[in-house]
Amino acid sequence: MKTLIFNGSPRKKGNTMSLVNELLKHLKGEHKLVDAYYCGIKPCIDCRYCWKNPGCSIKDGMTEIYDYIQEADNIIVASSLNFAELTGQLLSVLSRLQTYYCAETLRNETPIPKAKRGGIILVGGGDGTTTTAQKTAKLILKHMNAKEIAPPVISHNTDRVAAIDDPAAMSGIRELASFLNRD
Repeated sequence: MKTLIFNGSPRKKGNTMSLVNELLKHLKGEHKLVDAYYCGIKPCIDCRYCWKNPGCSIKDGMTEIYDYIQEADNIIVASSLNFAELTGQLLSVLSRLQTYYCAETLRNETPIPKAKRGGIILVGGGDGTTTTAQKTAKLILKHMNAKEIAPPVISHNTDRVAAIDDPAAMSGIRELASFLNRD
């Protein structure tokens, strides 16, 4: 089993990564972690290469990620929240999935034939909600052919309690691992 995790948090030892690391303790198989702030993947530049061609005109670390997406059984979008949305850096990396949208809508192709299971981990505090971030993450997972998406794991009071100490989030992580480990 292969799991691809897109991490949108800039903090390597922060709340989002504490939940990702907890998930990894319970997850079967191999995994690949894409840290949006440290992976060196450039955002989509709307050059329209993918309107007529598979892949992307930008040749960077995303090329390897495209291959891993094809092979993956599970895909996770994990992010801290900024103004009730996934982090800007994560959205920049994920903008490179535009090639899949163009394959489906403009070239009438199936860019990712293998169905995936998806998961969402959202972490934040403050006065916003998680609704917009959940919708964005679900849309992104849909474009990577996630046919089944687990209930999101949310720790939205990290200004008062660390995510790792949030009983609901910890329970959600164990449930997410169980969902992803299914045969």
